[in-house]
Amino acid sequence: MALLCMLMADCEARKDTILITIEATVLALRRDPRLLKIPPYLSVLCIIVGVVWLFLLPLNDYSRRTYISENALLPGQVHTYFGGSEQNVFNAYQHEIQSVTEKGHAEYATDNSLYGSSRWLTSSSRIATKLTEIFQSIGLKTATQKYEYHASGSTHKGKNVYAVLHAPRGDATEAIVLVAAWINMDGELNQRGVALALTLARYFKRWSLWSKDIIILITSDSRAGPQAWVDAYHDEHSIRSVAPLPLKSGALQGAVVVDYALAHRFETMHIVYDGINGQLPNLDLFNSAVHIASGQMGIKVALQRMWKHDDRYPKRLQTMLRGMASQGFGHTSGPHSSFMPYHVDAITLQAVGNGYQDEMAMGRCVESTFRSLNNLLEHFHQSFFFYLLMQPSRFVSIGTYLPSAMLVAVNFTIMAIALWVQSGRPPKSKVASTTAKKSEKPEVEVVEMDGMIALVPKEEMATVERQLFLPVVLVVGFHFLGVLPLYVFNNTSRAALARTLAFFALTNVFLPTLIGILISGYTTMTSHRLILLQCFSLLLLGMFLATLATLNFSLAFLVGLLSAPLSFVGMPMSVDNDHISPALSARRKAICNIVLQLASPPVVILAACRIVGVDVGAILAEAAFGWKVYGLWTQVIVCCVWWPAWLVAAMIVSPML
Repeated sequence: MALLCMLMADCEARKDTILITIEATVLALRRDPRLLKIPPYLSVLCIIVGVVWLFLLPLNDYSRRTYISENALLPGQVHTYFGGSEQNVFNAYQHEIQSVTEKGHAEYATDNSLYGSSRWLTSSSRIATKLTEIFQSIGLKTATQKYEYHASGSTHKGKNVYAVLHAPRGDATEAIVLVAAWINMDGELNQRGVALALTLARYFKRWSLWSKDIIILITSDSRAGPQAWVDAYHDEHSIRSVAPLPLKSGALQGAVVVDYALAHRFETMHIVYDGINGQLPNLDLFNSAVHIASGQMGIKVALQRMWKHDDRYPKRLQTMLRGMASQGFGHTSGPHSSFMPYHVDAITLQAVGNGYQDEMAMGRCVESTFRSLNNLLEHFHQSFFFYLLMQPSRFVSIGTYLPSAMLVAVNFTIMAIALWVQSGRPPKSKVASTTAKKSEKPEVEVVEMDGMIALVPKEEMATVERQLFLPVVLVVGFHFLGVLPLYVFNNTSRAALARTLAFFALTNVFLPTLIGILISGYTTMTSHRLILLQCFSLLLLGMFLATLATLNFSLAFLVGLLSAPLSFVGMPMSVDNDHISPALSARRKAICNIVLQLASPPVVILAACRIVGVDVGAILAEAAFGWKVYGLWTQVIVCCVWWPAWLVAAMIVSPML
């Protein structure tokens, strides 16, 4: 028995010794400088996993089929009566529109569209007069609205005409909007779309089933006109540019845009759903339109200009990437986009191709969609507002795709934390003799933390007081400096925008060095300060992108990938600074400079426009127009988030520092 007790005591002693050794090892490992070699590899891993995650989304295991969440919609459950004699009414209205177009003369031709096609706008007063007469003959209350915007040296003006059909069974507290732009997004005259909207207005007037008011809106164009009307409807317009609305109804519950610019029958209904700044309509509205068009009417449905979709992985991926590109750019994709900032769900129904479907089929789709919207008891809320579509009947929700952008954003935070830890450690002391260094025993210190005790060399326990003021001021200053290019590009005439961007790209080659020389003239930029400067810059970049990912996933993911080189330039993290020769350090800086210049925002924009085949001046003019008219924030992210972070990294690897 005594022997057994002795053995148990010996085991307990050995167990305590092992635990103490493990605790000491863990505590010492916390101060091990070799840990700083891990973050760069961990950041690369986060980026790779984020990209792979995105490319897995089109698979069946990660995406799912669409469904209707709001049971009250009942899409496709009603019989539509639009047709028959309404064809004659449509032909009559189309003839009236053609007569106005032929009698009118072109007031001005501008190059406002994204793809550079000319827009010939006929006399707005003549058009407004004719449309007002038609609405009044139907028996609707009618009003007009003038607007005039100035952006990039161009003037965007016109006159909107709209009429209100008061619901026989409603109290004028809710309304649905039917929109038809005189000129569509491709710069084509939307004759049949306007004629169809007028025909539907006359058709809806004969029904007594409406519980919501119906507003029929005819705008002069597809970009400025709808935005002017929606802003004025919510009293958010600028009095100098937009006239107020003399006639209003209730809260807008939804909007449907008709785009039928073809002179013949169509084959496919293209549903456009992208909003301003990446906003999307409630998925129930999109699903209802798809269900009505494909299920009830037998019309082929397409999205993101994918006319031939075989429901295989390559087409799903291409559709998703096109949707991400449109969402990331944040520009308006149709008249429906203007409704999104006011939480009004809207889509555009566009007739494309050459087939056997006529305007009556399009009218029945609109009628059935309005009947579903009329059933709503409250605003759209049950389905998703954040999603990626692979095809008309398959999507990915935010909970599935968000981790990919978050992983890309986290890589900046990881590197920022590693730089913060490195900034608190003193540089290693230089020892003249290697023999003396080996013979000397390092001084140790007993450290107790969280109940653990360890012997740690004093050299590793030493800390350095962080000089935070200058790095913080510089990082904040660089971000405020982004206001300068933002102002320049938003206030430059379109003819000079391309040259301005080229000059800005050339300036970025010398600007980091000039800023470094200027700062060095007042104070010494030590390696400690440079580490903190890069630390705060990456920390802010990761924070901005993580926040942006919840609002505009595509833009955050795109900027995160293009900014990825910023995590791996500057102070080397994977090697010991004390063992880098001056030649190697200069070589590293030269390589980093080349990589950063190729990844600078203006160079990326120029290269992207060249690859896609789009005029860079048109892109910048569209961005300036979006900034002044509908509050586009894409250039804010580029100028005030991406470019300042790039400028900090380029200055750190400048040969003058």
